[in-house]
Order: sequence, then structure tokens, then C-alpha cells
Amino acid sequence: MSHELSYTTEDIAKILKISKLTVYDLIKKGELPAYRVGRQMRVDADDLERYKARAKGGNLRPAVPQPETVRLDTIRETAGVRPLVITGQDVSLDILTKHIEKRTKSYRPLRSHVGSLDSLIAMYQGQADIVSTHLLDGDTGTYNVPYVRKLLIGHAYVVLNLVVRGAGLYVRRGNPKRILGWADLARDDIRIVNREKGAGARVLLDEQLRLHALSSRDVNGYDDEESNHLGVAGKVASGEADAGVGIERAASMVGVDFIPLIQERYDLVMLKHPHNEEWIGLITEIVRSDAFKKELRSIQGYDLTHTGTVMYEC
Repeated sequence: MSHELSYTTEDIAKILKISKLTVYDLIKKGELPAYRVGRQMRVDADDLERYKARAKGGNLRPAVPQPETVRLDTIRETAGVRPLVITGQDVSLDILTKHIEKRTKSYRPLRSHVGSLDSLIAMYQGQADIVSTHLLDGDTGTYNVPYVRKLLIGHAYVVLNLVVRGAGLYVRRGNPKRILGWADLARDDIRIVNREKGAGARVLLDEQLRLHALSSRDVNGYDDEESNHLGVAGKVASGEADAGVGIERAASMVGVDFIPLIQERYDLVMLKHPHNEEWIGLITEIVRSDAFKKELRSIQGYDLTHTGTVMYEC
């Protein structure tokens, strides 16, 4: 039966006659739901058929990605192996996943490419174990904790810093529009590309517009959305937009200039339950390890000053 079948990215590329890079792009954009089994990404046959049906109908623009990017009916303990659902898109999470797989066979990390707000909601609903978040509270100038406290009411949790990274604006090479800061996004000659609702970059933009007494209606392109930093930077590089909000690393990968405007804290959130103590200890140990930090130091734009520090606990 189709619901019992799944395909690797190589299988999908052959079936659809596209490159593996295109397959990964479809997965990152949320158009093709996938989940990780060990080191391998897999796509269920039912999800592939639904994608093909949308393609035939010309409806390939995905809805805002939901926590079900990792299929909940696949998340169950198998042969004593406990799955750990890790949300977010940053490459530091890929490195964390690799270290978990190297350190233990008792846990199976599964990646879900979901934005910060949706990740916290998924955690509240019991659909995520390790949530990554970078949500600015404009009133206090702090990251993450104000949102965690509001959304995880009634839960005990720990907030552990992963990295601090530069966030700001992507602009075309040479910055031909002379964009300098947030207020410039409301200029009539500027068009932006935005992130999807629930993404940390979207919240950052909304908070900055509010703090600068600007409305989203003042910003051309506000409703033009991409589901990841590379998508935003890519539209700026191609000239489809003049600016977009994102992190420094994607700028160097795509080939656009980057205007740093803020240092954002990228944290992990984990719920504290007696049956979670073992793997919370494992994650904390990995994040604080020299081997993990050594890999992070090789990546442009990361500040590891607070990596492994408990930022909040209750």
C-alpha cells in the first residue's frame, strides 16, 4: 500500500526527472514533506502523489509550512529508539543532528523545517522535542524568553543558547538603492521580499516596523513570501526585490551584500519532564563540547560567546 512506501531524495529525483538539489529545495520550501531516518531524508509515497497532483493542477505554491513537515504518524519509538523532533532551518541544527547520531543509537533525530513561532506552538501541542527560536521582543529588546513564557504556559522548560548570529538586510551587490536601515524599506522606490508568517525574520521585520512607527502597508512587497533565508537572498540577487531580511551566512552563499543591523540570539528550547532528562543532558553536553563548537567556528557569522549557556529555566 502507498502509505507504507517511502523514497530517498535520489529516488524522487529519478521519478520526477529533476536534480537532487531541486528535490532539496522542494523539501526546504515545504512543498514536499520529508523526514530524516538516520542520515537519510525520506519522502512518503502519499506525499509524493499529492505533490504530483498539485503540479498537474499548476498549484505549486506551498502553504505556510506547518509542524507536520515531519509526519506525526511516523514519529514513534521503534526497537527502543526514541525519536527527537528538532525544528528550525539553521545549519547549526544539521551539525547538532550529526553529533547526536554519532554519540548515541538510543535517539533518532528528525528535522522539521518550521519557523520559530510555529515551532513553539508545535512544542505546546506535544509535536516537537527541541525547538530552535530567534524571536525579538521589541519592547524589551530581548530574544525568545518573552515568547516562550507566553506560549509554554504551564510547562517547565530550559532555554539553551546555540549561537548568536548577525541579522539584517540583503541588498544587491554594491547596494545600488543605498539602503541603510529599517526605515528605508518604506521608500517608494524599494521593494522587499518577506519571510512567511511565524518565521523569526518575519517577526524581526514586524517589530522593527512597529518601533519605527511604520505599517506593513507602507512596504512594497510585504506580502511576497519565501520560506527560507536562501529564497529571500535569491530573489534579491535576481533583482526581483531590492531588499529582504535574513542572516549573514545566506548572503555569502547566494552572492548579495549584507547590511548587519542586529545580533540575534538563536536558542534551543526543551521541555523538562522526568523522561526527558537523559536526552536534555545529552543535548546540553553536545552543545558545550569542544568538538561541536569547533565545527560552528568554521561558519561565517556565528558568535559562540554564550553557546551552551542556560538563558532561562523554570
